[in-house]
Amino acid sequence: MSNGAFVATSAATTAAAAAHAAKMRDEEENMTGYNKEDLNGWEFKIVRSSMGTFSNYEKVQEVCRQEAKAGWELVEKFDQYRLRFKRRTDMRSKDQFLDIDPYRTSVGGGGKTVGIIVGLSIFFLGAFIFLVMYLKNQHIRIEPTGIVMIIISVGILVLLISLIVSRFGRSSRPKGPKTNY
Repeated sequence: MSNGAFVATSAATTAAAAAHAAKMRDEEENMTGYNKEDLNGWEFKIVRSSMGTFSNYEKVQEVCRQEAKAGWELVEKFDQYRLRFKRRTDMRSKDQFLDIDPYRTSVGGGGKTVGIIVGLSIFFLGAFIFLVMYLKNQHIRIEPTGIVMIIISVGILVLLISLIVSRFGRSSRPKGPKTNY
């Protein structure tokens, strides 16, 4: 791919991502029409899940139970990534007694899992580069098919580790409502 084609592709991808983000913001602002009386005495928030948690009905119910502790009520589900909640502003006075963050705006462990996967990928890539450099300095010739097999093996290993990490993260969560966000 030439530099010009790469720049054009990157610009098109960036423009598409910006258009999608603008569409989501517009949807969040205009999906539910409120007049001044509807807003008096209420506050709103949108809770997001980077991993699409809200496609699972039980997960939505769990998040609603958690948010209800702080007085939040579900207004609408946009999609598998976003829920809108509202609560009376007088509920703020009880926030200091809660064991949860009443203003959280995200759920799910997507960031932590992705961080672990990226970290492991960088580690294995570094180990691969070190191995190739070591073998080259030892004057051991590696056939191109051997390098391809090593790359495929490292890729499979990273994939397996990422699957184990994501499964472990799901199974280690308590079954009841989570109180420490």
